[in-house]
Amino acid sequence: MAHSDLIAEVSNQQQTLTAVIEQNDRVAYFYLWPTEPFRSHFAVRGCWLRNLLPAPQYEDSAAIAQGIVPLLSAEYCRTLEAEPPLDPSGLHIIWAPSDDGAAVWYQGQLLAVIPGWSLYQDQQVSFSAGCIHENRLTAPLGSSSTNEYYAQAEQHRLFWRDWHDDHAWPALQRTLLQCYEAQYGQSLNYYAIDQGAWPPMSISQHYHQGVWYFLTLGMSIRPMPWVDFLYGAQAGQYRRAELAMAIDADAMAEGQAVHMASALAQLAPLPWRQLSWLGEGHSLTSAVAPVGFDGFILSAMLAEKTPGFTLPPREGDQVNLLWATPVMTAERQFALAEEQGGNQLVTRLLHNGVSAVFRPRHSVFEMDH
Repeated sequence: MAHSDLIAEVSNQQQTLTAVIEQNDRVAYFYLWPTEPFRSHFAVRGCWLRNLLPAPQYEDSAAIAQGIVPLLSAEYCRTLEAEPPLDPSGLHIIWAPSDDGAAVWYQGQLLAVIPGWSLYQDQQVSFSAGCIHENRLTAPLGSSSTNEYYAQAEQHRLFWRDWHDDHAWPALQRTLLQCYEAQYGQSLNYYAIDQGAWPPMSISQHYHQGVWYFLTLGMSIRPMPWVDFLYGAQAGQYRRAELAMAIDADAMAEGQAVHMASALAQLAPLPWRQLSWLGEGHSLTSAVAPVGFDGFILSAMLAEKTPGFTLPPREGDQVNLLWATPVMTAERQFALAEEQGGNQLVTRLLHNGVSAVFRPRHSVFEMDH
């Protein structure tokens, strides 16, 4: 079996995936490897980069039979002759902001892309500059005008350039804070929740008409994983969010409210830590839920009517404000019991007069009777 050398290796932001480039004396390949906690959930994704031997006329079935990575056959190759080995010093791997896909740049040129959504289905999906016809190893990369993933890779490179020295954060921070203050008054406290790591994230605390409000800033910097796969062309309506919590000041003193709102700091980075996403009707357990409750349901629909209160779009995407509202064990189990259970629970909560503002209450199953 031919030995391959690891010539590039870069983990994503949350260490859930590792991008590697391997090369032997025959061929070079690009891979996305799930790290240990995710290996039972996601398969390795691979992409042929170039042949270092002349392209074979037919499929390299002998290599496949021996468990060796195959050469790409001539009918799919832009170059039939052997190409020179990749120089590790010229390689640059750039992760998608969603943290689940990556692109390879070589000596300033885009060489290959593995889109993030390819993780979530069975078929291998990748795009290589050296490929001219789709095949089971890869597909043509084309150009920014012919392939949306080429264009996205260019956008991602600019995205990281903008964020390299955090110059992009003050403007986004100011825009969101102004939006929150226009609705709920001056920010009383401001808590950093990013622990000094990228991306910058924080929570702003407000008091308005007898209610404590807590709202995140920075979660919407990144699109969430999974959403492109689930929603396709409509993904821009769902892949970015900020989180919020509202607590009746008569129900909780400020210190208790701040403690409960610390759940937002746990929830905000969750999509990237778990390669998942957060949306309407999603529910999660939390150790800081109030006594008698075991977690929160996320919903924009539960928010009390706030005309004109919409978050500014981010890179052309809608930004959803999801309110975290405490739910009891039986309610959360009901939400998890079937595919639309979370949305059904939101409907049931609304029917029983429960809003995003937390106040002591009975279970909706008691209210129904």
